[in-house]
Amino acid sequence: MHILVTNDDGINHPGLLALAQAMRALGEVTVLAPDRNWSASGHVKTMHRPLRARETKLADGTPAMTTDGAPSDCVALAILGLVKKKIDLVVSGINPHANLGHDVTYSGTVTAAMEASIAGIPGVAFSLETLHENGGKDDFAPAGRIAQQVAVQVIEHGLPENTVLNVNIPYLQDDEFKGFRVTRQGLRIYNDELVQRADPHGTPYYWIGGEPPSGVAEEDTDIGSILDGYISITPLQLDLTARAFMRELRSWEWEKAS
Repeated sequence: MHILVTNDDGINHPGLLALAQAMRALGEVTVLAPDRNWSASGHVKTMHRPLRARETKLADGTPAMTTDGAPSDCVALAILGLVKKKIDLVVSGINPHANLGHDVTYSGTVTAAMEASIAGIPGVAFSLETLHENGGKDDFAPAGRIAQQVAVQVIEHGLPENTVLNVNIPYLQDDEFKGFRVTRQGLRIYNDELVQRADPHGTPYYWIGGEPPSGVAEEDTDIGSILDGYISITPLQLDLTARAFMRELRSWEWEKAS
C-alpha cells in the first residue's frame, strides 16, 4: 500500500505531520505538499507557469517533497510521474478548520482528494474543527488516529468512481468522540463583509473579512454531527449535475432564445 499525503496549509503544518505519521502504520508514505498556505484555493491547476519541486524534511526528520504549486498540483505531479511508484490512496489534511457544507467548493484540502478521484485513485480529505482561541497550538494526534481508522476502511472497501470522502472531526480527545456518522452536506451560513481601505498612495484596496461562518445544525448533516461530537463522513461525487432540475429545464422554450 502506497499512500500519498498532501494538504493545503503547507509542508510545515502540524496537521500534515500528524496525518503522515498516522498513515505510516498502513503502508509506504510519500509526502508532497505545497511550500505555502493555499487555504480556500479551490480546485486550482497550474498551467501557465512552470512548477518547481524540491526535497525537504518534516519536523520529525522524515523525508518529504514540496512544490510551489497548489494542493491539486501536488496530486497531479505525483500521479503523472514525479513520484515513480504507483499510488494506491491519496489523503489530504489534516486541515485546521472544518470543511462543511459549501466549504467543499473552496477547500484546497477537499479538491486535492478530488484530483485523486479524477485520476481513478481513492481520495479522502480530513479536517479538524479546531478552536480559534488555541492560537495555533492545536492537538492533531486524536484526529490522526481517526484518519487512520477511516483509511483502513477505504483500503478494505474501496470507493466508487468519481467519489471522495470528506471527513470532519470535532476537536475532542479519543474517549470523547461519540462515534462515526455518515452525513450529507449541511447548510453553511457565511458572514462575509467587504472592507475597503486605502494604501499609502491613496489607492483603494479591498479585503473580504467578517466573522467565521456558522451553519444549520441538522442531525444528519456534517454541521450537526460534529457539533454533537460525532465524526462526520460525507461522500461527495464529482458529478454536479442537478438531475432533479433537468426535466423542467428541457421544458423551457429554447428555440425562442435564438
